[in-house]
Amino acid sequence: MTVGESNSPPSAVASATDRAAAPASSRATVWIISAGVFVVNLDLFIVNVAVPALGDAFDGSSLASLSWVLNAYAIVFAALLVVAGRLADRYGHRRGFLLGLAVFTAASALCAVAPGVGWLVTARVLQAVGAAALMPTSLALLLVNTPAERRPRAIRSWAAIGGIAAGLGPVVGGVLVEADWRWVFLVNVPVGAIGLIAGARWLPDARPHREGPFPDLFGAVLLTLAIGALALALVKADAWGWSSPGVLGTLVATAVLTAGFRLRSARHPAPVVELPMLRTRAFATATLAALLFTAAFAAMLLTSVLWCQQVWGYSAIRTGLAIAPGPLVVPALAVLSGPVVSRIGAGRTAALGCLLFAVGLAWWAVALDTAPHYASGFLPGMMITGIGVGFALPTLVGAAAAALPPTRFATGSAVTTMARQTGSVLGVALMVTLLGAPDGPAEALDAFRHGWWVAAATAVVAAATALALHRRPAAARA
Repeated sequence: MTVGESNSPPSAVASATDRAAAPASSRATVWIISAGVFVVNLDLFIVNVAVPALGDAFDGSSLASLSWVLNAYAIVFAALLVVAGRLADRYGHRRGFLLGLAVFTAASALCAVAPGVGWLVTARVLQAVGAAALMPTSLALLLVNTPAERRPRAIRSWAAIGGIAAGLGPVVGGVLVEADWRWVFLVNVPVGAIGLIAGARWLPDARPHREGPFPDLFGAVLLTLAIGALALALVKADAWGWSSPGVLGTLVATAVLTAGFRLRSARHPAPVVELPMLRTRAFATATLAALLFTAAFAAMLLTSVLWCQQVWGYSAIRTGLAIAPGPLVVPALAVLSGPVVSRIGAGRTAALGCLLFAVGLAWWAVALDTAPHYASGFLPGMMITGIGVGFALPTLVGAAAAALPPTRFATGSAVTTMARQTGSVLGVALMVTLLGAPDGPAEALDAFRHGWWVAAATAVVAAATALALHRRPAAARA
């Protein structure tokens, strides 16, 4: 035997090679997945910062029109999330992730070259389709490539990516908008292209599960139309009037579509929402509280951007820096909230977070004026709302997941995310109606204060809902 030869059998040599290659493959998988999840989460925040710039670029388009740049994305993402996850289960998570990333990247390029609001909204819908395919498959791929004992840590790391994107989003969005609003979308293209090339080489390819019923695509269409109709009624209520035939007819359509969706979900073997999950009290309560809280959060984020840029005259980058302190405290608070949950329970912790969030909004309603006072006026409210988010949102999401058996975790998480996206749509639509088109600084101040009080009230209702998590059923107390 010559020097350098091995006396190990071929199978042992192959196993050793596989073990050596596994860590590199695992690290590549984590980086690829993280990049995809990061750009999708970042997109949610940087587009908010770009809304005033979009109005200037598209001939002073109204806030009602621009709101669909945010809402069209959230509606389609919410409706397709569960369906896309189930399709990926049938045809392969690797294929679903790469297809989602490809669609998201291509749609980002289309957003950047959009000649008008209508084209931009259409491209955002396509972006949402890609995001809906990417997000559920990203976690599945991560867990497949992670040893069982390390999976809880992997899930926390996956969730933390959203927090990092939230913290960086306002600042990154401000920098990009200062250059040109189109960079808000173009920034996704190189990241997506690199992810596609690397993913085709390194992402694991588990065997798909083709058995079982086909997911309910028609149900997803009904849900999309129902949420869209409700958002349209809210957005147009100020212009059309709450008692106008247009608003009343749209609300009736919402009710009919919602009833049709519920009936479809009850009868279809693979529905968008599995109704038996909603009969699990803790899951339904946590999901409803998350929807309400996210509505208040979306209202806060939109109004903070509009206030800084349109009332105080901040630049986009200064707006991003002004908003950033709130999101930056969320990841740390999400970690610190764990011991609090252990001590006082998930319901009280989430309620505390919701109430703190309401206090931050109330601070703005009382302390802010048209004369800029950032340190004494805006910053305290932003910090308090950030602390509230850190306590409320991770706790509600965790409580919803913990209420279900492990076999329903993926679907339950998708339903909770879908509810949060629906809340985001409602929060944005409601703020558009409440802000309207004020004439002058005094009217603007009144409109924003009204919006903040309504958002604060929504957060208080979310707190009351979350407290129900702390109460045990009578049978359990006996």
